[in-house]
Amino acid sequence: GDFLCSLCNVSAPYDYLGTAPPYAKSIVLLEKAYVMKDPFAQGKEGHLVLGATCCLCDRSVCLGQDCSLFYTKRFCLPCVLQNIQEFPAEIREEVAKKKPLEKPR
Repeated sequence: GDFLCSLCNVSAPYDYLGTAPPYAKSIVLLEKAYVMKDPFAQGKEGHLVLGATCCLCDRSVCLGQDCSLFYTKRFCLPCVLQNIQEFPAEIREEVAKKKPLEKPR
């Protein structure tokens, strides 16, 4: 299938959705993620994690810092901002440095 970030619209075909890609046997991911085989790995065990699903609102988001963050689970940035007081100070400071998401019109 195709992965599509619901925030920045980046898209790419994915080969696997889950925590243990069969072609990356040494890897166990901490979240259910959209993964593709690394096209540059040339037969070696390679993978690229494209994105995951926000644990609060279920939207698909890429791992770009303007779209999501991982803190015990994956959160999309809008959910982080809506629940910012629930996060520790380090995360709040990091999010405060980010530019606000532009709302598409």
